[in-house]
Amino acid sequence: MVNVGVLGVGTVGASVVKILEQNADIIEARAGQKIGVAAGVVKNLAKERGLSITLRDNPLDIVDNPEIDIVVELMGGVEEPYMLVKRALQNGKAVVTANKALLAYHRYELQALAGDIPLMYEASTAGGIPIIGALRNGLSANHIESIQGIMNGTSNYMLTKMINEGVQYDAILKEAQDLGYAEADPTFDVGGFDASHKLLILASIAFGIDAKPEDILIEGIQNITQTDVAFAKDFEYAIKLLGIAKKVGNGIELRVHPAMIPLSSMLAKVDGVMNAVMLKGDCVGETLYYGAGAGGDATASAIVADIIDIVRGNTNPMLGYKKPLESGLALLSRAEITSHYYLRVSVEDKKGVLAEVTNLLSGLDISIEAMMQKPDDDKDECVELLFVTHECKEKIIQDAIARLEKLSVVVGKVGMIRIEQ
Repeated sequence: MVNVGVLGVGTVGASVVKILEQNADIIEARAGQKIGVAAGVVKNLAKERGLSITLRDNPLDIVDNPEIDIVVELMGGVEEPYMLVKRALQNGKAVVTANKALLAYHRYELQALAGDIPLMYEASTAGGIPIIGALRNGLSANHIESIQGIMNGTSNYMLTKMINEGVQYDAILKEAQDLGYAEADPTFDVGGFDASHKLLILASIAFGIDAKPEDILIEGIQNITQTDVAFAKDFEYAIKLLGIAKKVGNGIELRVHPAMIPLSSMLAKVDGVMNAVMLKGDCVGETLYYGAGAGGDATASAIVADIIDIVRGNTNPMLGYKKPLESGLALLSRAEITSHYYLRVSVEDKKGVLAEVTNLLSGLDISIEAMMQKPDDDKDECVELLFVTHECKEKIIQDAIARLEKLSVVVGKVGMIRIEQ
């Protein structure tokens, strides 16, 4: 009998317990041994949870219990889970975690500490989609060239509604909160931070890049307007919040931001709360992984799969490699990122303004691929100039935006969305 202890018996933790109980026969057949939950840890012992397992309120009752074989960490947060997972590994216990924030900040320290002790984390990224296993195992013969993913269901749900139904950002945010897709403070989701944690985990497996969220470009969907949505439709783009990891020469671009992508792209067809990750390998080409990115049962499914893998004897290195993957790869600075760009500039509706704006862009060697002018519905006596640029560097476009906003004829902030061709 393999005994499991669960740190954090909330929605996902309760689903883990129920799956291990309800599917006990098939799980035993696949693992080769019986697996049961010996105990769980909760903050409030008085709350009724409808579970038959023993509940405690002290995590050390599990982490230091010699009868517990596998610790499942579902607490959330960073530093307290980090100390508990460290202690569990030091006690020789295998660990399964769904904590993306923990891994975004401490994955390399935990890999060094774990050694041959299993530390599994499939549920940390894209919920029930087996993307970690695909990168660590299924695509292990490949040099990974790029990762593009829709990794946050809340943002994808909101953008889908904005595009398909013409809903304004503030209205769809309230709806997402009412439905439970978005928290009272939605910044972690709509600001791109949730997706950034997941991207960093995938980039470590694919490229061996040790970066923290503070090191990479992260932008959210808060500034997207119906003008942007209408422009995207006219030019046959969809707008998605993407996590992107891309090899460029000896550097790696890591970025999370809204992007316009062609409607012909498979990622453009991923709507609602669903997640999808597209990987490109030098041998296999492009592969797409699609499914539920969150939810108690989907996430618990990935956790239980990791438990089964451990019981079978999997002792693969945590990040999937035993020596550095490639020499010379370094994180590119934000300024060195290259892309096509969409710019939205609200200007006074008078003679000579268009020439002033285009001359400024030309002076910075920014080439215009397409342009559109339309009335500004929010500002009287103004028009919106909408541009698509040819490829240029991030530092140049940011300089252009700063200069445009200083022009007396420009009203308010300049909107910008990157375009992934």
